Amino acid sequence: MRVVLGVSGGIAAYKACSLLRLFTEAGHDVTVVPTAAALQFVGAPTWAALSGKPVSTDVWTSVHEVPHVRIGQGADLVVVAPATADVLAKAAHGIADDLLTNTLLTARCPVVFAPAMHTEMWEHAATRANVATLRSRGAHVIDPAEGRLTGKDTGPGRLPEPDVLYAACLAIVDAPAAAAPADAAPTPSFEPGPAAYASTGSLEGRTVVVSAGGTREPLDPVRFLGNRSSGKQGYSIARVAAARGAAVTLVAANVSLPAPDGVEVVPVETTLQLEEAVRDAARDADVVVMAAAPADFRPATVSDSKIKKSSETPGLRLELVENPDIVKGLVADRRARSSARPVIVSFAAETGDADGTVLEHARAKFARKGSDLQVVNEVGTDKTFGRDDNTVHLMVRGSDEVVSVGPASKDAVAEAVLDAVLRLLD
Repeated sequence: MRVVLGVSGGIAAYKACSLLRLFTEAGHDVTVVPTAAALQFVGAPTWAALSGKPVSTDVWTSVHEVPHVRIGQGADLVVVAPATADVLAKAAHGIADDLLTNTLLTARCPVVFAPAMHTEMWEHAATRANVATLRSRGAHVIDPAEGRLTGKDTGPGRLPEPDVLYAACLAIVDAPAAAAPADAAPTPSFEPGPAAYASTGSLEGRTVVVSAGGTREPLDPVRFLGNRSSGKQGYSIARVAAARGAAVTLVAANVSLPAPDGVEVVPVETTLQLEEAVRDAARDADVVVMAAAPADFRPATVSDSKIKKSSETPGLRLELVENPDIVKGLVADRRARSSARPVIVSFAAETGDADGTVLEHARAKFARKGSDLQVVNEVGTDKTFGRDDNTVHLMVRGSDEVVSVGPASKDAVAEAVLDAVLRLLD
């Protein structure tokens, strides 16, 4: 794959070196196009050494090769990381005053922006409008992470880690029929959203709610009961649903991944918070996908201060109470409305034991919950949790057939799950 890595002038430019290495070590051909300001943070010799190619910031170097047109035309992917507020503004308004901004105008491949800036700049109305404009034209703008910024500041605006950006770029390139940035400006009535995709399994006009991650139940201000869920599968489902045209709400329990393009993210921590957020969003939804891993139990009491060790009473006894079954609650809500919507997808993370196999336990769970589609995966320390691939088994209400998918990427699993959902909607 021919990749153009644009680097603009922010302190996070040093992270782009690691992103460059991830692309080159995977065998991709990378051309680095920094801005003049970016070279104040990381010099041209570094980019040339890591990419194996000469580096230029202006349109006058090797002018006989017409680089301001050729580089963009020949790319399979353009990613700008970090993307400053200045570069976002220039890209949104078609300003072409250096090699990078010219390349952005000539590219007809997927274009990814990874913004990095101070929180106030990211949240400014001008930046938000520029991001909306870019997304409306088919560009992918990955929301920045939240964390420590330059100096003592903390907040949204941090460049996501290189491995996260690399995975996001590959998912965008692998997505079906990714649209290239369009020449035409959006109509005034356009609502900003994800890039358009041509898909036979369109979710245009549908509202989808997805939960992801693992809940945490506090013991005291320091400790909690939790699980190993990374949220990757739920995020893949949200991303693919948005790519197919759905309006997506993603309820995320303790997930540190960047938000998918055009997806509304609702952060939660505990199972009770997850239940409230999902049931609230589900009222007007066509589909609810419960990919999160909520804790079955929570401590009966939560200590106001850190629980200390005691030599007089060694050990610790915990009283746990059962958390509500969120899927059962969704089914009950739907029944109370005498409605066929939303289609409800449950997940069953199971381990086999002396009492039954993974699928036997999953069938029993499916019968209890009353969902329309169940996604079953076998879990363990080295299975599913945190991995980039997955193997699942799909069970549909009213059918004895089990459809197995994988081993496959989590985006491919998401496609299969949403294909099954579409058949239920139809």
